[in-house]
Amino acid sequence: MPIHIENEALRCLNCKVPMCQKYCPINTPIPEIISMFKEKKVMEAGERLFLNNPMSVICATVCNHEAQCMGHCVLAKKGTPVQFYDIEKFISDSYLDRMSIERAPLKHKRVAVIGSGPAGLTAAIILAKNGYDVTIFERKNMIGGMLRYGIPEFRLPKSILDRYQKLLSRLGVQIRLNTTIGGALRIDNLFRDGYRSIFVGTGVWRPKTLGIEGESLANVHFGISYLENPSNHELGKTVVVIGMGNVAMDVARTAFRNGVERVMMFARGLHPSASSHEMSYAELDGAEFIFGKSIRRITPEGPIFSDSIIDDDGKVVGVSEAEELVPADSVVIAISQGPKDKLIMSTEHLEGTSRGLLITDERMMTTVEGVFAAGDVVTGPLTVVQAVEAAKKAANEMMLYMEQAEAGAGGI
Repeated sequence: MPIHIENEALRCLNCKVPMCQKYCPINTPIPEIISMFKEKKVMEAGERLFLNNPMSVICATVCNHEAQCMGHCVLAKKGTPVQFYDIEKFISDSYLDRMSIERAPLKHKRVAVIGSGPAGLTAAIILAKNGYDVTIFERKNMIGGMLRYGIPEFRLPKSILDRYQKLLSRLGVQIRLNTTIGGALRIDNLFRDGYRSIFVGTGVWRPKTLGIEGESLANVHFGISYLENPSNHELGKTVVVIGMGNVAMDVARTAFRNGVERVMMFARGLHPSASSHEMSYAELDGAEFIFGKSIRRITPEGPIFSDSIIDDDGKVVGVSEAEELVPADSVVIAISQGPKDKLIMSTEHLEGTSRGLLITDERMMTTVEGVFAAGDVVTGPLTVVQAVEAAKKAANEMMLYMEQAEAGAGGI
């Protein structure tokens, strides 16, 4: 065990009101975990973390800790906060392959999970542990969703997802890869084939466009599409990235690792939307940040910008007339994503917002009876831990729904 992890645990003040826990979206019992760790109860701590957050080892790796646990540690006011994520990662990583699988008695009730990103994996694990027969439907050829195809290897090793696939197998979860629900198979077909309830965690995979001239040119790419398979993209030596969120930072850092020599990142306003943590890593890799520039159009020679007109509140209220060409081999647009519309188009009565996000009620149920949803497909792009927290609630609501349906049918 690295000695610095033990030292971090010893630094914890065990606050009566743990702000670190309060600002964790999934309410990780941080003081309790640290106390167990100091008592050498690593497997017990691992079990506690897993029951609270099945994606614990992943969240410890990719969460924005400075905005959550670490950023609200009392010690941060006068010095260095406790780096709980290092402790959590060590415990959860140790526990993942050694955990004992305890399933509730089989209920012989079939449940479908559409999508195998963080929300889908969380729902599948909870439902399977509670005795349901779970089948995951994944449109790609490997599980993981945005975890595998949207987060670079250097941030989240794909081997972690392979370990989760083994865990799913041990839980009895069946997986159908290369299967799109809303294509050859529809939600109606799942109900026809005996699935008692359905969870939708399909995420947001449709890149948002700028709506400007030049987006269809050969030298233009979308950020999420690039991250899915960067080795298949030839960006050249100089790249402009439009956008300054976390996905844009991943694009920049990945581009450097695939032969790009210069990356310039542009934002309309004066502030990035990415975390300062991710931004600092991108800056260390060599990314250049240019603020207050509005994209006008894209040419084969590169994008054309104008200065943004910004008011006293920091809001962009207009664009100057003068234009400037920024020579670049490629342009990558990374300004967020939205959901694909296959499910809504193929499912009667399934309703979405004007942005195409699924509408759910307080039970996490969509406008179709028995179909639940959580994660980015409901909220738009948020964090992994927020998707996990929502999926936990949805899985519990699904179980309650199925129990009530059975009771209403006289236990049949």
